[in-house]
Amino acid sequence: MKLSRSRSKSSGSKLVLMGTALAALALASCRSDMHVQPRYNPLDPSAFFDDGRSARPEVPGTVARGQLRVDEHLYRGKVGGKEAETFPFPVTRAVLERGRNRFNIFCTPCHGYAGDGRGMIVQRGFPPPPSYHIDRLRQAPPGHFYSVITNGFGAMYSHAARIAPEDRWA
Repeated sequence: MKLSRSRSKSSGSKLVLMGTALAALALASCRSDMHVQPRYNPLDPSAFFDDGRSARPEVPGTVARGQLRVDEHLYRGKVGGKEAETFPFPVTRAVLERGRNRFNIFCTPCHGYAGDGRGMIVQRGFPPPPSYHIDRLRQAPPGHFYSVITNGFGAMYSHAARIAPEDRWA
């Protein structure tokens, strides 16, 4: 009988010891050492570098990940510095359907479904955009529309952050 009591005492003390160790580890991990450390905020002055800046300038030629866009035709809408007269890829039925979808989402609020410049925004009192049916725009090359979608024009803001480059051509 004494033997079983000593075993239960030792297993109970092991549990207490393990619980204490676990609690100590848990409490030690609650410290925020990474938040409390010597560091510079962006654009703070620094005595470490000769130029007195804490933020280092980018190395010349640095390109942000996913931003290397070497195809001037596809990503700038230009060929030889002029607005592209052609599309950078074949125009298929799928491309046309994608274009209709993008037009209905992004363009119709201002330009209307018919492209006549009488969208919902205009009906609510905003100035009308130009109709796509005027001669100037009927004769404009595809690169012109790509440029306007990318950079904006007049009262129209840039849609570059909203519409992918491939969809701007669609």
